[in-house]
Amino acid sequence: MSEKLWGIDLGGTKIEGIVMKSHDNPEVLVRKRIDTESDKGYEHVLNRIQSLINDMAETVGEQPIKLGIGTPGAIDPPTGLLKNSNSQSINKKPFQKDLQSLLGIPVIMANDANCFALAEAKMGVVPEVDPEAKVVFGVIMGTGCGGGVVVNGQVINGKQGIGGEWGHNFLDASGGDCYCGKSGCTEKIISGTGLENYYEEITGVRKRLKEIIPDARSGKDPNAVKTLNRLIHFFGLGISTVINLLDPDVIVLGGGVGNIEELYTEGIESAQKHVFNPRLDTKIVRPKLGDSAGVFGAAFLTV
Repeated sequence: MSEKLWGIDLGGTKIEGIVMKSHDNPEVLVRKRIDTESDKGYEHVLNRIQSLINDMAETVGEQPIKLGIGTPGAIDPPTGLLKNSNSQSINKKPFQKDLQSLLGIPVIMANDANCFALAEAKMGVVPEVDPEAKVVFGVIMGTGCGGGVVVNGQVINGKQGIGGEWGHNFLDASGGDCYCGKSGCTEKIISGTGLENYYEEITGVRKRLKEIIPDARSGKDPNAVKTLNRLIHFFGLGISTVINLLDPDVIVLGGGVGNIEELYTEGIESAQKHVFNPRLDTKIVRPKLGDSAGVFGAAFLTV
């Protein structure tokens, strides 16, 4: 039986595929990327994935025996339908079932945040900072705010397929209404979009976060300072809830907001104030794999 690991990272604009030699030797044998072309409909997206699989199979000289796939959104266990996806062509469809029927092999699916967490736990930063880590929480803080939980090398999807979704817990009423139907969600406050919205709210001016943060550091814009302080305070409060609940060995911060240096100094100090322990032993670190994490994590789903 082949030991090769096959993974697909499905995005709104691109589909990336990878084949690795084995779990113990994750050498990349082939890695390819094609456009999703989601505007052409659901069946077309399924066929694009099949086409990419066949292309990679020709390169490595064999077909996969199972496939891991990372998606925006998650499978709803009772119905088998994809939910919470920002890609409308596959949302509310039996995506996993249909893909298995088309390919004729088992397909293991998880959302992109879970794949990010799994990749960093298996071959990213986690083995470097804590080789004995058992519980890893992966965060994606960008346009939105997602998370994934890995315990003993396995993704925890949960009963409802929402394991790790810390972005839609209540954090503060100032966040306002969220598209999910609730109000004050973590995502509304400390995502890149949430922080840009806050800055616009207090200034009347729309700026990108990459402009706001340098202005905060220089001190020349008091409202930029307020925005950065908001991130630090509410990051500490939000991530402390995750720490109190899961007590992870390592937390990996991905996404554009995760690049902000202050999270690894003042942000950690902020978290420490709210953790139910005299000190904070959880390592909060930068990712190693960057944009590569999703497709690697998808491949590791098959182990």
